[in-house]
Amino acid sequence: MSNRIRRFIGCVALALSCIMIGSAMTLTFNSTAQAENTTVVHTSPFTAAIAQVRDSVVGVSNYQKVTYGNYGNGYGSFFFGYGYGYGRDRQEPETKEQLASTGSGVVIGEGFVLTNYHVVEDASSLKVTITDDAGETTEYAASLVAWDENLDAAIIYAPDCKLPAVTLGDSDKLLVGDWAICIGNPLGFAKTTTVGVVSALGRGIKSETYDKYGRKETITNAMIQVDAAINSGNSGGGMFSVSGELMGIPTLKYTGSYYSGASVEGIGMCIPINAVKPLIQSVLTGEIKAIAPEKAEEETTTNNDLTGKPRLGVTIANVNASSRAAMLKQIPQGVFITNVEAGSPAEKAGLVAGDIIVDVDDTVITDTTQLISLVGEHKVGDTLKIKVYRAEGLLGLTANQDAPDGEYIDVEVTLAIVDTPATQEAGGLIDGNQK
Repeated sequence: MSNRIRRFIGCVALALSCIMIGSAMTLTFNSTAQAENTTVVHTSPFTAAIAQVRDSVVGVSNYQKVTYGNYGNGYGSFFFGYGYGYGRDRQEPETKEQLASTGSGVVIGEGFVLTNYHVVEDASSLKVTITDDAGETTEYAASLVAWDENLDAAIIYAPDCKLPAVTLGDSDKLLVGDWAICIGNPLGFAKTTTVGVVSALGRGIKSETYDKYGRKETITNAMIQVDAAINSGNSGGGMFSVSGELMGIPTLKYTGSYYSGASVEGIGMCIPINAVKPLIQSVLTGEIKAIAPEKAEEETTTNNDLTGKPRLGVTIANVNASSRAAMLKQIPQGVFITNVEAGSPAEKAGLVAGDIIVDVDDTVITDTTQLISLVGEHKVGDTLKIKVYRAEGLLGLTANQDAPDGEYIDVEVTLAIVDTPATQEAGGLIDGNQK
């Protein structure tokens, strides 16, 4: 090849190289200029779901009445724990209502908020708390509508709370590895969002609890395990899917469980929403009537149109609190039936000696005086709804024996006038102070 041809090819190659370098510089300049005028937004897969449900997560405040003893000694007011002060200026105890605990809740209907039972337990009054983005807080009075203590779920009613309800999901469709978005008020930080994955399904968590009548029982709940951070105050909030559906209720407190109160990283437990749906439906369909907070403590009227003295037709005694069965909470608090009179309203309703009366018309019964007073407020022909605890062989149980397992039974008793019953000797599970 001649030198002339070689020089020509070299010139062409140099020209092409210059063109390519110029084009690259032009593209770089245009890209840089474009980048200076454009903001690239990186959106997480959770943003839309969080925005959809965040305002439906609220705070729940539990207020309880506390009695303080005021005992003066001339140097200030002190109490030494023995019922008396060290000085002379003893005053009457003072009862105040104060904030006992806080938790979270999720709006599931117009004014209805789903939360944990332990968040509202023992409350003398409840408040739903809403905190806006500016940090301003508004409280609304609420009343307890329905609850399942064993499931640790409760529904409260705050009619003035006008927030949108969330969509209930299907927790049976969850898979291990699915995203879990938890929103609540941990340590008072409103609407805090944490994200993780579903770590396990159907975790059988055993816990010891006490029913409303004081009897201890062991229960097992199938829980959703997540690794999203759940802290004190998250209880009762929401565990959501990436589509914004409520899949579970974060809970920290299951009395007696191995993780309750412990410092554990990456292990959180949530109640599956499907387990709570029957309770939710009973409220939203009106099967359980919601009572406005201002009427929740309204006293019931007493009908004094008495004809004679109606009775159940039973001999009763208080449960012996010092018996082994009572101290170990193997039996509930209540009133022990020691004898049922033949032909009496109690016998006709199916009550038997050995039954323990624990509830009358949704009033928890703990002693004979309370039961006698309640029955005395009714007239002949009134029907009482009575719940009793029944276990085989309770009547013959000695004070130092364990009680067998039993069950709660509901009966209806129509009051009538019956003769005064005979007394029963005290012993076993019967309180020796019986009258």
